[in-house]
This record gives sequence, C-alpha cells and structure tokens, in this order.
Amino acid sequence: MALAEVNELKEKGNKALSSGNTAEAIKHYSEAIKLDSSNHVLYSNRSAAYAKKGEYQKALEDACKTVALKPEWGKGYSRKAAALEFLNRFEEAKKTYEEGLKHEPGNAQLKEGLQNMEARLAERNLMNPFNMPNLYQKLESDPRTRGLLSDPSYRELIEQLRNKPSELGAKLKDPRVMTTLGVLLGVDLASADDDDEAMSPPPPPPPKKEPKPEPMEEDLPENKKQALKEKELGNEAYKKKDFETALEHYNKAKELDPTNMTYITNQAAVYFEKGDYNKCRELCKQAIEVGRENREDYRQIAKAYARIGNSYFKEEKFKEAIQFYNKSLAEHRTPDVLKKCQQAEKILKEQERLAYIDPQLALEEKNKGNECFQKGDYPQAMKHYTEAIKRNPNDAKLYSNRAACYTKLLEFQLALKDCEECIRLEPTFIKGYTRKAAALEAMKDYTKAMDVYQKALELDSNCKEAAEGYQRCLMSQYNRNDNPEDVKRRAMADPEVQQIMSDPAMRLILEQMQKDPQALSEHLKNPVIAQKIQKLMDVGLIAIR
Repeated sequence: MALAEVNELKEKGNKALSSGNTAEAIKHYSEAIKLDSSNHVLYSNRSAAYAKKGEYQKALEDACKTVALKPEWGKGYSRKAAALEFLNRFEEAKKTYEEGLKHEPGNAQLKEGLQNMEARLAERNLMNPFNMPNLYQKLESDPRTRGLLSDPSYRELIEQLRNKPSELGAKLKDPRVMTTLGVLLGVDLASADDDDEAMSPPPPPPPKKEPKPEPMEEDLPENKKQALKEKELGNEAYKKKDFETALEHYNKAKELDPTNMTYITNQAAVYFEKGDYNKCRELCKQAIEVGRENREDYRQIAKAYARIGNSYFKEEKFKEAIQFYNKSLAEHRTPDVLKKCQQAEKILKEQERLAYIDPQLALEEKNKGNECFQKGDYPQAMKHYTEAIKRNPNDAKLYSNRAACYTKLLEFQLALKDCEECIRLEPTFIKGYTRKAAALEAMKDYTKAMDVYQKALELDSNCKEAAEGYQRCLMSQYNRNDNPEDVKRRAMADPEVQQIMSDPAMRLILEQMQKDPQALSEHLKNPVIAQKIQKLMDVGLIAIR
C-alpha cells in the first residue's frame, strides 16, 4: 500500500514538474520521501524541481542525498554538478562530473557536462590573472613575491581574488596586490625593460581524448538493443540526407523502445531539415512528454525545447522562439542556446523599434518640445525630443535639439553624444558642430572646441556663431589658470579617462613612469598605451617635462 502511494505521489510530482508547477512538484516529492526516505529517485526529482525553481542550495542538498543513497547512479552526479554549476562552484562541479564518470564511463550527459565545465573554467582563467593554472609556481619563481608566500594572510588574499575577481578594484590600495599584479601581468616596476602589455596566462592544455567506452549492449533488454541498431541505421541515412529512410528507422526504434525520447527528437530533426516545422514541433512536444514520464535527463529535455525554438526562429517568429529558448535554458544552460536566444531578442527588439517609427508623430513631439524649450522647461522639452527620436531616429535635427536641452541642464557628455549622432546623420548640418563645440567649451576643453568650431567654419566661413566661439576659446585658453583640483575633477568626469585610470595595468605603467621617466619611451612604442597617455596629457592629468 505504501509503495503504491509513493508511486502515485511521484507521478503527481512528475506531472506538476512537467507543467512548470515547481511548488506543487516539490510538495508531492516531499510527501513521497516521508513515506520512502531511502528512494534515491525521489531526491533526484526534487533536486530537479528545486533547481528549476531557482533554489540551488536545496537542489544541491537533495542531489548529495541522491549520490549518498545510490553512488553508482550517474544521474545523481549530473544533478549535483548542475546545482554546483548554478551556484558558480565550477571546480567542484568539474570534480563531480569526473566522479560520476568513474561509475558510468559511457554516460553521455556526464561527458558533455564535463566538457562544458572545462570550457567555462578555461574561459574564466583567461579573464582573471589570479586564476591562471600555474599561479603559485609563478609567484614562487619571482623574488618580489616569493617572500610574501610565507604569510598566511597573503595566501588568503590571493585565494579571495582568485574566487572573486570583482573585488580587485577595492584591493588595489594594498601594495602586495600591486606587486602581485606586476608579476602576473609582466610589468616590472623596478626596471624599464619589461613589456608594458599584460601577459595572458598560458592557454589551457588541449583536452585529452577520452577512450571509447566499452560497449554495454549486453546489459540491455533485446528490444532496446534492436532500437539502438535502428537508430544507428537512421543516423547513417540522415547524414546522407535520405530522410524518408531515416524516418523509417527512427520510427522502428520508437516502436521497439517507446520510453526513449531520443528516437522521437531524431524524427523531429528530420522534419526540421525538410522544413516541416509544425511536424517538428509536434514531435518535440511529444518527446518532452515521454522524457518527463520516464525521468529522462534534463539536458535531453532542454535540447527538445531548443529545437522548437530553432523551428520558430527559422519561420522568423522570434517571440515564440524566445519563449522556447528560455524553457530550454531553464532546464540546462548552454552557450549555443543562450547565443541564439540573445540573437532572437535583438532581432525582435529591432522589429519593435522599426514598427514604432512614425515621422508624423515625431513632428508633433518635436513641436511640443520646441514649445517647452521656449518656456525654459528643459526637462519636459527633453522628454518630447526623446519621444520624437524614437518615432524618427534618422532626423538629425532632433538630436541637435535634445543636445541643446542637455547643455542647458549641464549634462555635457550627453549633449556631446547627441551632437555626434547628429553629425553622423547629417555631416553638413552646422548646428550639430556649433552645439558640440559649445558643450566642449562649457567643459573648458578649449582645444577640442576650437577644432569643432573650425570644422563649422570650413562648412560655412560666414558662420558668426562658429567664428565668435573660436575667438572665445582662443582667449580662454590663453588666459586660463586652473588649479590642479579643478583640472582633476574635470578630467575624471570624462568616461574615457575613468576607464584609463581604473585599468590596473595602466596604473602600474604610470607608477613606473613616475619612478623612472626613461621608461616613457619604451611604453610609447605601444600604440594603444601611447594613445591613452596622450589622452591623459590632453586633459591635463599628466605632463611630460
């Protein structure tokens, strides 16, 4: 009686999970566990439900219990690794996949999971210098950091930056961090002979080819053996684009083993290639139902959802494609599906933007903006110009008008951005240049302002506004006597300067130049660094004597 009740609760949980009702699924699985606490499948299913709900710590706890109850079962390791992956504990996830493969060397899901995890770890290592594989060997081999390694607090600091690279900015005041960065990035503060470019960590070694798993067909029932043979015949026909033959073999495989969703998704793949997307979707949904009923690995479910998404993408039904890509990603996140989803979102956003364009409504909003501007209500005028731009994004004068609002509101960077767009759309429109120059003049960047006024005069030598602006900048530059604090404050308001000064490698280079001015000539050989140094000179932050 208890066993029948457990199975009934489990099936209710499976149906709830299949329909996306995770709370209901968790409730049924939990009730079943109370009746049969040694059933590994129940913990595995509840782990999947918790993961789908986003409660990854609970998903991990249930997955650990699954592995403890049945250590030889590959799916338990898949569940545990997936939960660790969601918790960003990638190294532990990798070890879990490896442990699972010791028990089931032929498990395709574990192999694929391990391969994805190794790729993600390699990518993370390349982005974080503190996470390079030979980190401690490199620190040990350099005299600048060798002595620091004996300090436990230093090792703790390195591990912290290794696991949370986002905290680097807050730790830069610690001289040990600057020294360590110097070693890892290849910049020697005591000498001018080292390269100024940050050294990339060595690429990860190529993955070793895994030995072919031993055939395990002798463990399968006869019907499943025959189904696999039919599938292989179907695959061969599919590769030759003999779709009708492929369908025959996949259909026989499905009849021999109706519990395996793969044979149905293979049929769906054939219809996808034939361009019959409705049939493809119908089969994918059928495969998902079979997979849910037979507790198929969530990666296979994800692939079926992704194929539905791809079929809608082919038909340019991007809203529906996004819906099914997200369902796939909820089951299992893969870079390919994520990229495709982002691509569909981008196209849909552009379609919606184009559908919004209406020049007549743009003109109405522009007139409303002009009225507000004349009254001195610049924030309201800006709102109307912004709406007008959405309605007619190729009208250069709208950007010029909004730039005038931004200048009045002292938002000079935004004014510059609008002026640049205005000039791009209509390179002969004088107002675009004079308003850009006025914004630069207000920012006291007289050299650039004069260049822009000069361009306006080249377009129209009689432009009084440009001629007077040029003269004003010339006199202001001649008479300027800014104090260093004003120069610094103005310079740090520039996003480009902020980016340069927040770059740890550039800060090391500037520090090296301060200690050894002769190092400048070496750094200027690198065009990227030379450009950054020139920018800092232009805004007055550094001076070369």
